Amino acid sequence: MKKRLVALFAIMIPVVIVLSGCKGSGSQETITAVGSSAAQPLVELAGEEFTKNNPNEYVNVQGGGTGTGLSQIQQGAVNIGNSDLYAEQKKDIDAKKLVDHRIAAVGMIPVVNKDVKVKSLTIKQLREIFSGEVKNWKQVGGQDLPITIINRADGSGTRAAFESDVMNGTPFVRSQEQDSSGMVRQIVYNTKGSISYLAMPYLNDTVKTVNIDNIEPTIENIENNTWKIWSYEHLYTNGQPTGMTKEFLEFIMTEHVQENVVKKMNYVPINEMKYQKDYKGNVTPVSKGVK
Repeated sequence: MKKRLVALFAIMIPVVIVLSGCKGSGSQETITAVGSSAAQPLVELAGEEFTKNNPNEYVNVQGGGTGTGLSQIQQGAVNIGNSDLYAEQKKDIDAKKLVDHRIAAVGMIPVVNKDVKVKSLTIKQLREIFSGEVKNWKQVGGQDLPITIINRADGSGTRAAFESDVMNGTPFVRSQEQDSSGMVRQIVYNTKGSISYLAMPYLNDTVKTVNIDNIEPTIENIENNTWKIWSYEHLYTNGQPTGMTKEFLEFIMTEHVQENVVKKMNYVPINEMKYQKDYKGNVTPVSKGVK
């Protein structure tokens, strides 16, 4: 009986070896994109769509903020650095070594706890709130309720974009700071009298948006610069992209992604912007034929 079992096992070994070697002929290739939390949902979904068309190619998307994205791509530690800012706006970043790929524009929207009875503010009032000059909602037409500021952490591109368009050189008052857009939204939802700001794709019905000068934060108003608080979503590469990185960046700019991913997630397709903004904050009309 022992001899039969040994003989049977000897026959089975090669069969097992042959089967274990039949796992797909292609190996998976991965690129990594790191940085802006405002850009993260867009790049993640674009990456999923890309992998549907290219099953052996995967885009690993991580947050960490614009500062992390720019420093990582400058060091060559990742394939793509996601940023809400021009590289020229970030200290210690050598923009000349990086290549900018602008894939969309995004609005930055003031949000408040749903109990706050204010529908619209001026840019000046918004600045006075975030600088600490205005401390109670009754000072700007709301109820008698102390204002609690929830800011983004230093290094956040969302914060820098808001600071550039709203604060006009006035420093933020010291307040609670958060790294994550999702956490900011949750804290505003849970905190009476609170105010913060979010990139438009992070808006939902747990918080209330605030108009600026009675102008609503809509895609159309961002396109024509009627809504003034917006920035680009930049995907930076260290030098000209090649291989899979180039393929992915080209894929994001296809009509399929711009119409079915960018628009549906409340970003603005880059080619639909009627105004452009440079790294110094200068805003000018887009010339016909300029992308």
